[in-house]
Amino acid sequence: MVRTRTAQFVPLVLEMNLTTTEPGMPSDRAQQAQRESLGRNTKIWSVVRVSSGNFLEMYDFMVFGYYAAAIGQAFFPSGSAFSSLMLSLMTFGAGFLMRPLGAIILGAYTDRHGRRAGLLLTLTLMSIGIFSIAFMPGYATVGLLAPILVLLGRLLQGFSAGMELGGVSVYLAEIATPGHKGFYVSWQSGSQQIAVVFAASIGVFLGSVLTPLQMTQWGWRIPLLLGCLIIPFLFRLRRSLQETEEFSARKRHPSVPEILRSLTSNWRAVILGTLMVTMTTVSFYMITAYTPTFGNSVLHLASSDSLIVTLCVGASNLFWLPIMGAFSDRVGRRPLLVAFTVLMLLTAYPAMLWLVHAPSFHRLLVVELWFSFLFGSYNGAMVVFLTEIMPPEVRTSGFALAYSLATAIFGGFTPALCTYLIHVTGNRAIPGVWLSFAAGCGLLASLLAKERALLQEQPAEA
Repeated sequence: MVRTRTAQFVPLVLEMNLTTTEPGMPSDRAQQAQRESLGRNTKIWSVVRVSSGNFLEMYDFMVFGYYAAAIGQAFFPSGSAFSSLMLSLMTFGAGFLMRPLGAIILGAYTDRHGRRAGLLLTLTLMSIGIFSIAFMPGYATVGLLAPILVLLGRLLQGFSAGMELGGVSVYLAEIATPGHKGFYVSWQSGSQQIAVVFAASIGVFLGSVLTPLQMTQWGWRIPLLLGCLIIPFLFRLRRSLQETEEFSARKRHPSVPEILRSLTSNWRAVILGTLMVTMTTVSFYMITAYTPTFGNSVLHLASSDSLIVTLCVGASNLFWLPIMGAFSDRVGRRPLLVAFTVLMLLTAYPAMLWLVHAPSFHRLLVVELWFSFLFGSYNGAMVVFLTEIMPPEVRTSGFALAYSLATAIFGGFTPALCTYLIHVTGNRAIPGVWLSFAAGCGLLASLLAKERALLQEQPAEA
């Protein structure tokens, strides 16, 4: 029976509509069909509500990455365009350094007080962060205060994001119907791809109506202001969330010190999870946040071309994630994890060499869509697998810590690191080496995590 207010009206609805039952269909079958329909609708809206804040978090990160050069000129002016860009990208990456701290503190709060309470808190903190950047005057107006406050805003966003991905993933895993957990959890990443497409679409539109000078001077603020406008709607959606039945059914919830001790004792799972996420976070930020900068500054393609490619990548990610998440429900997580890390390991650098040999819009699109296929296929299985190898009592904090460590150490600084490596080596294909390294980490963790996953599943089957 679906535990919502809507479910209270099921008997009345059935009683009023018995005459509409298909001929030959017993009334109990009609009742069961309508209950299942209501249950599916409730689940769908739960997915939408919980994913809404995840959309905002990724939308803001993407906008910052897309307009890193303009933001660098506004808040980090310098005599060198490279220096301004690097300072902006380092600020982008600095937000990720706060993620592990947010994962521990906010993750423990969520494991103690509930999934709904934690997700409302992270949405509040993210909202403060995006407001602080969108309305911040530039360096020319307030001087050194501008970059300092922008950095603080990024740190606050990173702190809240440290738990957001884990909280959303765990919530979806706990409301999933039996045998469909991979499909449900894939929408954590799916909501991020909607943000990628939305942000890129706005960028393409603004690029068509504003001049490059206008975009650099003030146009980059428009996407951030749009993000601020949708915050009240997102709060309304997330406030209507119900607590998961699995969390509510537990007779006792561990205290924060107990959660921290459990995290310490399960450090192997956290490390394996961190290595698994490395493949996801590096490839994701490479093909989304870094693509406009790489296409414009390195390949010297038009800004509109790079944003169109990014838009296509977001749509491709959104296509592959739920498909491969559902496929992992049928064939298992580990075969997909191993297959797609091997493919990335073998093809990343050759694909980048082919691209930089004769840069063009079509080559950039082909390479990025190939990486998108590998990312979506791997991540569709990886995220749900990560929820399965974490002990239930620290599922949110353990997941969030592993994800945050990988993002802080590897993924968040991918745009800055690739820019620096290209600058010092002169090899424009060097990002392919970084992707191969991330794939190697994912492959190693996928092979080592098999036994741990089986051990986690055994108590549930007993």
